[in-house]
Amino acid sequence: MSDAQTQIPVTVLTGYLGAGKTTLLNRILSENHGKRYAVIVNEFGEIGIDNDLIVESDEEIYEMNNGCVCCTVRGDLIRVVEGLMRRPGRFDAIVVETTGLADPVPVAQTFFMDDDVRTKTKLDAVVALVDAKHLPLRLKDSKEAEDQ
Repeated sequence: MSDAQTQIPVTVLTGYLGAGKTTLLNRILSENHGKRYAVIVNEFGEIGIDNDLIVESDEEIYEMNNGCVCCTVRGDLIRVVEGLMRRPGRFDAIVVETTGLADPVPVAQTFFMDDDVRTKTKLDAVVALVDAKHLPLRLKDSKEAEDQ
């Protein structure tokens, strides 16, 4: 059993493509709150697009572009989190930004399924962003948006 005060909080940031995940992440990283964040960015495809949109910050950003974080790279997510936990110079929290195609449930389950990850981290929140102006259209056009 782990001590809840020593566990690193994890926030999963999800939402369909264009919902504003990267904008919110940039806002979090640029605020003067005195916290250090480790950021894991997942992109679908060989070249990450969102990483180019993230403003310069002192935070460490890890990009996984092997595919959708929800299914094909759970092992990669576990390895990245375990690697972060071994690094000197601790951080206050982890933010996982999923691809707009991801189902956030398996991502969140990762933090309960792996014993080592579960003892060192705690899932603090799953934040689903939506663009309210375009939500009705997205719900009609996108199964992923509906699922998220």
